[in-house]
Amino acid sequence: MAHHQSAKKRIRQDEKKKVHNKYYAKTTRNAVRDFRQVSEKDAAVAELPKVVSMIDRLAKKNLIHKNKAANLKSKLAQHISKL
Repeated sequence: MAHHQSAKKRIRQDEKKKVHNKYYAKTTRNAVRDFRQVSEKDAAVAELPKVVSMIDRLAKKNLIHKNKAANLKSKLAQHISKL
């Protein structure tokens, strides 16, 4: 267990960050899942910028790797082209 005040504070901060990061990562994963369920091209084209923006935000904050973000965006673009 932490004995120093700064170590205790760091533990509290890390827990808050973990909850915050988990929320945004889960929200983005759900948005990607929902996007893949769309079967109409017009709806998918309209939804793509929102999902890409969410993915970019996660990559910017290092919640996912930048290459994973690029791969996800590429797969979503392929999904649109197949519709």
